[in-house]
Amino acid sequence: MILPPTRAAALQTLAEFVPRADRSYASGRNIDPGPDQPAAVSRLSAYVRHRLITEPEIIAAVLSQHDMASAQMFIQEVLWRSYWKGWLEMRPSIWTRFTTERDRQSEIFANTPALAEALAGRTGIEGFDDWVLELRQTGYLHNHARMWFASIWIFTLQLPWTLGADFFLRHLIDADAASNTMSWRWVAGLQTPGKTYLASTDNIARYTNHRFAPKGLATEARVIAEPPIPPACALPDSHRAKPSQPAILLVTHEDMHPESLFAPITPFEATVVAIDERLLWGKAAHDFVKAAAVDTAARAEKAFGRPATLCDSLDAESLLSAAKAAGAQQIITPYAPVGPVADALKRLAPALANEGVTLVQARRRWDDQLWPHAIKGFFPFKARAMSILADGDLT
Repeated sequence: MILPPTRAAALQTLAEFVPRADRSYASGRNIDPGPDQPAAVSRLSAYVRHRLITEPEIIAAVLSQHDMASAQMFIQEVLWRSYWKGWLEMRPSIWTRFTTERDRQSEIFANTPALAEALAGRTGIEGFDDWVLELRQTGYLHNHARMWFASIWIFTLQLPWTLGADFFLRHLIDADAASNTMSWRWVAGLQTPGKTYLASTDNIARYTNHRFAPKGLATEARVIAEPPIPPACALPDSHRAKPSQPAILLVTHEDMHPESLFAPITPFEATVVAIDERLLWGKAAHDFVKAAAVDTAARAEKAFGRPATLCDSLDAESLLSAAKAAGAQQIITPYAPVGPVADALKRLAPALANEGVTLVQARRRWDDQLWPHAIKGFFPFKARAMSILADGDLT
């Protein structure tokens, strides 16, 4: 089921899910009934990944109908996303390590039949080949299927985890640098060193309602070595805009709900919604985001009372042209976490500065409050986050 790429559709999907966000979700979340079949999961992943809807909105809606205890399992899933984001933000070298190793392995396995068969869904492994087809056709996989897929890729097919993670990035609509990379590392036994996830025939059969029962799966997880995980560094600064200087708003696919981050009275001279195909991994994500950009531009025009334009390139020349046309000295954008957009902004900021234009990245309060707690494992992070939620102090 491919959902419409608009904020209105995101809110409708949330409203339809909220009544099931209690123990109904907890009891059925691991079951993957197949494409277009009713499932316990929310189907909000693409919306929250591109922030057409935000994490605080989701949790507030859930807590408006359920207490914290009954909705804890779903809230935990929302928090996992923030944990992975914060964890990678404080260890950006892990992203660089992934991209470097992916490129190296791509060259090594370029003409390997086993890789070609896996990418085409011709391994002969029941379930796995079906998930390849589902992913290619829909841009989506149930989270449990993603875990099974990764385990089979790494331990049964014995292919590099980085190439499997890259395959997901190139086909998932909700492709995300942090969640995807960290999840594959977790299955491979790298995120929690020595703790792997090994898919089994019985588990797959049980949670696919016996649609699949693949034979010949690996029963032992091979050890994958890598250098130690670096210690967490401080979060990058979230810059403050200068109210006295005219500014334009820049929106990227990292955060497509600017009206909830900036007050309607924010004096933007114009809005630029930049959707650069080079910064998206695959066609499914690009098509979704390109359509969402039209919706975002319309909402921005209404919220801020200034014209919004679409741009298909995130580069210094385009932004300087927009700033000059608006007479702006600042370009203000929602903070871009580790990934291609962050890399692009880092590259173009000096060129903007050379022309007297400052690039300001504004981070959400939710991220500022939660990300710093992603120091160790998820459960200490969760305990702190749940405490903050209980105090009603997250927006």
